[in-house]
Amino acid sequence: MKLKKLKIGKTELSGNLLLAPMADVTNLAFRLLCRRYGADLTYTEMINADALLNESRKSFIKGLSSPDDRPFGVQLVGSCPEKLKQAALFIEEEYRPEIIDINMGCPARCITVAGCGSALLNSPELVYMIISELTDSLNTPVSTKIRLLGREEKTLEIARLIEKAGASALTVHGRTATQMYSGSSNIPGIRAVKSELSIPVIANGDVRDEESAERTLELTDCDGLMIGRAAMGNPFIFKRIGHYLETGEKLETDKQSRRLEDFDTYISLLEEHDLLSSINLRMHAHWFTKGLRGSRQVREKINGLEDGRAITELLRSFCQEKH
Repeated sequence: MKLKKLKIGKTELSGNLLLAPMADVTNLAFRLLCRRYGADLTYTEMINADALLNESRKSFIKGLSSPDDRPFGVQLVGSCPEKLKQAALFIEEEYRPEIIDINMGCPARCITVAGCGSALLNSPELVYMIISELTDSLNTPVSTKIRLLGREEKTLEIARLIEKAGASALTVHGRTATQMYSGSSNIPGIRAVKSELSIPVIANGDVRDEESAERTLELTDCDGLMIGRAAMGNPFIFKRIGHYLETGEKLETDKQSRRLEDFDTYISLLEEHDLLSSINLRMHAHWFTKGLRGSRQVREKINGLEDGRAITELLRSFCQEKH
């Protein structure tokens, strides 16, 4: 299976593998690392439109992007069309992203209780209003990410409205909001959306390795794949999947060495972009070292440290010692 070139609005990507926007994960350093391994488009962490408008804007989105992080998308979350428009216009003016995405899929209670994320899917008119307001006001292509609804016709109604409102692409996570991240991604449900629309549709959910990537593309007929949790601590997944889709062959790598080398590089990128103080390094260390020899002991040592530099040095020593 050859990699497709995905086009969203006026932006043509070199392939069709996308890094999902993930809170506390897709900071600039992590996006740059995934990009090195073949992510064709990366998204920022979800940005709350209300908070962006209420805070000191530039400090609120410190380290949002760099010249090396292209093409990239910014994901906004909110429920007020006017506030989302204001936030999007600011982002467009300051950062010129290739895509501005609206989150309509997050199932977390802290998001849905405010009427945002997947809660928006219960209000089709508001969905249409948000997307049309943005597409009328922005020069930047607008996309959105949704989850499946309990009834297929309801999902298709939302999808048709999003396309009608002028969106340039739609990402579909194959679970409902009530499923959260349990159960399996509904491949036929994603395919039904793809069959209904003429804009690019990107499949998301349960893409965790070469075989699941190939299966999802074949069974949904989607234009691209968005990879989320499987990339946490494992940016090399983009290289593996891209190589497999292009050649049909798997890359042989030593998991221990690969993960540790990538984690060391990730720490360097965090330092380079002055991001160490703004992330939970303990959490990221857990993702990168999960299942590796000696990882439990190093995590126990980390828990006894408070100083960020001491944690960084311990992790770097661990990477070099075990590599």
